[in-house]
Amino acid sequence: MHDNQPRTITPDDLPAVITRYLTAHRAHDSATAVTTFTDDATVIDDGNTYQGSTAIERWLDRSATEFTYTIHLTNAQQTDTAHYIATHHLEGNFPGGTIDLHYRFTLRDDLIEHLAIES
Repeated sequence: MHDNQPRTITPDDLPAVITRYLTAHRAHDSATAVTTFTDDATVIDDGNTYQGSTAIERWLDRSATEFTYTIHLTNAQQTDTAHYIATHHLEGNFPGGTIDLHYRFTLRDDLIEHLAIES
């Protein structure tokens, strides 16, 4: 892992904080999900940037109610001890109806410092 190329890992090998976030996100539990982020965390989703706990909690609340969808973890990767990618397949009533999204996590002090969600 010294070449900064992601390597495939099992979903069970994702850090506990990522698993906790993903579980809360799937359950639409914004109160739990926000506790997995640092106070100064940044989330980038759908071209928008959300900075800090308050903005991230609003984003979580909105994303939990905007569309109805199923989400399945299809792949997990690790670049180094602080960088992970969780790929999800979503199907639902959003434009296009189906998409694979890459959740790119950066960790700091066992919390999520940065999350970028990309197709």
